[in-house]
Amino acid sequence: MSTPKASRPKILITGANGLLGHKLVEQLVERGEFEVVATGKGPCRLSGGGFFYQSMDITDQRQVEQLIAQEAPDTIIHSAAITNVDQCELNHEECLEVNVKATEYLVRAAEQLKAHFIFVSTDFVFSGEKGPYDEEAKAVPVNFYGDSKLSGENLVRGAKTSWAIARTVLVYGIAEGLSRSNIILWVKSSLDEGKTIQVVDDQWRTPTLAEDLAFGCILIAEQKAQGIFHISGSDLLTPYDMAIQTAEYFGLNKDLIKRTDSTKFTQPAKRPLKTGFIIDKARKQLGFEPKTFQMGIGILAKQIILARS
Repeated sequence: MSTPKASRPKILITGANGLLGHKLVEQLVERGEFEVVATGKGPCRLSGGGFFYQSMDITDQRQVEQLIAQEAPDTIIHSAAITNVDQCELNHEECLEVNVKATEYLVRAAEQLKAHFIFVSTDFVFSGEKGPYDEEAKAVPVNFYGDSKLSGENLVRGAKTSWAIARTVLVYGIAEGLSRSNIILWVKSSLDEGKTIQVVDDQWRTPTLAEDLAFGCILIAEQKAQGIFHISGSDLLTPYDMAIQTAEYFGLNKDLIKRTDSTKFTQPAKRPLKTGFIIDKARKQLGFEPKTFQMGIGILAKQIILARS
């Protein structure tokens, strides 16, 4: 007589219809450690199987409370957010509703179940004066988006349940059915069309492949790790560096890429100049190892070909 298989712990993902959500669900299903509940606003935009989808508006407190209580997850990865920095600057109320109030609803629901709560945050909680940053660095945002994410972090840090914060930097990637662009796609399409592009060389980031961020979050979930973790790529680059590497990879005309700096652009929200992360803690404690930016371009190149076939 065979021993009945122990039931797997349940993990619930918010923002499952987004880029990170796609990668989280895909990898979680593949790894098979958890029963996966994917949630998002409106109908499911994920392909494949092996998960259960529930529509959930995270800004509706009652809906959040009811659904979390009904599903009773052991772990929640909260990846849903408004990440458009200028949109947050122009619409404070909407930004606070999604990035702060919704986080509070989810934290309170997690506390009721003693679920492990993982919050995805950003390098924009930092001023950009002294990057790259480790987890101990003081958070001083320079825009409303950064403020909202830091407020979310503070709610999580005060939670009466186990918690982790996964901060990340400039996430790039592609997923089926998503039209969201990124620097690699923008540079490639512009140069393919023979367009001259202006790219800043005075901002520094450690760009993060979406697959790597998903993997980092899953390592936190599987190990029930607690505290703050910096999950990003390890290459400290300017957008100009990223554009040149992209052109070189695809054999495109680098002469079309013109250096400029951030003073030439007028945007509603101020950007921190030099962020980027020191990821030693995630490497040592979690076993996290990101792809190089060059490898990331290669992965996207294959995905572009697959999407067209």
